Order: sequence, then structure tokens, then C-alpha cells
Amino acid sequence: MKKISFKDLNEHFNEEISIEGFVENVRDLQYVQFLVVRDITGKVQVTVEKNGENEWLNDIVSDLIPESTVKVTGKLFENDKVKLNGMEIIPKEIVVTSKCLGELPINYKDSKSTLLDTRLNYRFLDLRNEKNLLMFKVQTCLINAMREFVVKNDFIEIHTPKIISTASESGSQVFEVKYFDRKAYLAQSPQFYKQMAMCSGFERVFEIAPAFRAENSNSYRHATEFTSFDIEISYLESLDELMDFEENLFIAGLSAVREKYGDEIKKMFGVDVVVPTKPFPRIKLEELYKVLEERYGFKMNYEDVGDMNSESEKLASKYIMEKYGHEFVFITDFSAKKRAFYHKRVNGIPQGADLIWKGCETTTLALRENNYETLCNQALEKGLKDDVKFYLEFFKYGCPPHGGFAIGVDRITMLLLGTDSLKETMFIYRGPNRMEP
Repeated sequence: MKKISFKDLNEHFNEEISIEGFVENVRDLQYVQFLVVRDITGKVQVTVEKNGENEWLNDIVSDLIPESTVKVTGKLFENDKVKLNGMEIIPKEIVVTSKCLGELPINYKDSKSTLLDTRLNYRFLDLRNEKNLLMFKVQTCLINAMREFVVKNDFIEIHTPKIISTASESGSQVFEVKYFDRKAYLAQSPQFYKQMAMCSGFERVFEIAPAFRAENSNSYRHATEFTSFDIEISYLESLDELMDFEENLFIAGLSAVREKYGDEIKKMFGVDVVVPTKPFPRIKLEELYKVLEERYGFKMNYEDVGDMNSESEKLASKYIMEKYGHEFVFITDFSAKKRAFYHKRVNGIPQGADLIWKGCETTTLALRENNYETLCNQALEKGLKDDVKFYLEFFKYGCPPHGGFAIGVDRITMLLLGTDSLKETMFIYRGPNRMEP
């Protein structure tokens, strides 16, 4: 007999069906027993009368512990008296497919009752919470919509190596691994290889894949392993063109989420999914510094001048919301000392930006330097030579002007749903002090 998904039950009234799922609740009354069984799509009530014919079923239900899994075969009926979706299954067979062996170590239904670290210890149980289930449905919808957008715009999907011979990008914050008889590193991004694709004439590429950062930080926004959505585009004429593209990418993703899950998100997370309007506000860093000091009395720490920090990001979003009523803002004109060596510069100013959303940096986007000699000089300026030798080779034989960015999937899910930490929006979190489960 074909197993029926709970979301399709209303198509099978008065039919004999089979369902499988977790036992949510058991009520054993004087004359009747009730089970609430759930799968990923919903819940249904199973009703078992206490009589001589059902004695063996009654025994099974009496021994059931919530969170066990069962297979139920029986007839589905409409019943207006049943509060749960107005339907019930009258079973002719209940099979316990997996028995819960005792009381759960956490109350997954009430996440506030348990410390986050304890929830992460029992992540396999914590994920049974319906908010967590919705979270990953939303993340799937968001990333799928973004993927569809880039594919429709003629992007090629690539898969770059995560074991590399030299430390990528800055040479810092990388994990060293033993690779047979030599050292290797886990890639902190696909930056060099997606640029190699530009040198190969691919013109438009994307990758959705893990990245690794040896950041000794337990902040709400960092992880040692995360999922990155990377974009690289050839023949860009300006930074504005790249910012325009990212605007459209976010609008595509958030529009899909709002349409499919907007009401559920509002109900469970108390968050309105706002599809932003174009253009996103754009402001130069120096101008922003002045605004934040005049408006909020904020002055950037000396060591952070030329860049942004978490406090200035929050204040920047506050200012943009007050002035424009917008959740997003591009910050431009950063100091070359604070940007990667491969960023293109015009009059010494890197042609890049940070995209801030709800007080948090989501993207660093930039045009790339594609002239071999200039790139070599900028690498030397940063104290890099041998570490990026293989990368510099890409640019010896012609490379179109190009640029790109990367979006942290877990971070934007956090910002979208308003959770306290990306530890909650990652299926399994990895940080300096967490290697299990």
C-alpha cells in the first residue's frame, strides 16, 4: 500500500491508507486512545476505541512512548469534532518501527527552556522543533530561488577544490592539514579558482559550497565551516553594475520566500519578509563616518579606520532605515590597507563595497585587478609572493575585467528570520569549541 504524505491526506477520505511518522502525543482515556502522528508536512490524529476487537492495538498504544516512530494502516475519515485538521485515521494496524527508549534530554518544543549549547549537543533532537524545520525550508527556498536566478542569467555552476596547496587569499585564518607527505590547507573561499574561470573564458560562474575559516571566534555571526554562495562575472563596466546585479539576486530570493513562507515566518518568528526596492542606498565610507559621528556620537576606533566594525554596521543600518526606510545599504570607498590585494583600485581607492543588511555585513563585493603587473605589485605590497604564485600565473595570458562577491548562506538565513545566532541556522555548527555532533 502506498504511503501517503500528511499534506495530501485530504485527497484520500474514506480510503484505506498507510502513513509513517513520529508519535507526537499519546492520550490513553477510559474508552478511547488518541495518537498524534507527525511527518515533515503535518500532523494527523489516530483514534483507537477500547473494545475486544482492538485489544491488541490498545496494548501497542498503551506501551507507546512519544517520539517513537510508527507505521499506521487504516481508514481516513472526516470528523468535524477533531480539532486537528478535522480528520482522523481509524487504524487496523499499528507497527512500531522505532521505539523511543526514554525521556528526551531536552525539551525541543520549547527552545527557550534550554541553553543553546545544550541544544547543539542534542542537535538531532533540537531539529525536531517545527521552527527549525521551517527555517531549513525557508533556506532551501531562498537559495533555490537565487540559484534559479543565476542559471536563467547564463551562469555556469563550478565546483572548486577545498584542499589546496597554498593558503588562499590573505594567507591567514586557514586550517592546515596533512596531505600525504606535504602540507595542505582547507580553502577559506573559492576566490582564486572562480577568478581562474574568468581567465578560462567562462564569463559567469557560481558555486554553493562549504568554506573554512580558522577564526577563533564564538560570535553570533562566525563559524569555522559555513556555506558560501559565490558569484563571479566577466566584462563588468563598473562597481555599480555589480551592485545592481546583487540587488536583483536578493530581490529574487526574498520574493520567493515571501510568496511561499511569508505568513508562516510571521507566525513562527514574528518577522515580516520585506522584499527590498531598487536601488539600494549607497554611501561612501568617509561620508558615513561623518553621519554616524554627527547623528549618534560614534567615532571609529583608530585600528578600524578605513573599514567597518560590528557597531558601525548596526548604526549604518539604523541611519539608512531612518532616512530611507530601507533594510539594505552598500558602503563603498574603503581603504586599500583594509581590502584584499586583488581588488581593483582607481586613484588608489578599491572598487568594492560591503552590503549591510539589518546591521550586519552580508557581502564584500569588488571588481578584480586583471592586469598581471599591477596584481603582482599589489600582492608584494601585502607581503605576498610565493603563496599566490600559482594564482598570478592565471593573468599572464589574458584575463577579462571581472568582479564578484560571496554570500554566507547561514548568515543571511539568520538575518532573514531574526535569530540570535547563525549557530541556529546551520544544520550542524562548527566553531572553535565545537566538533560534535
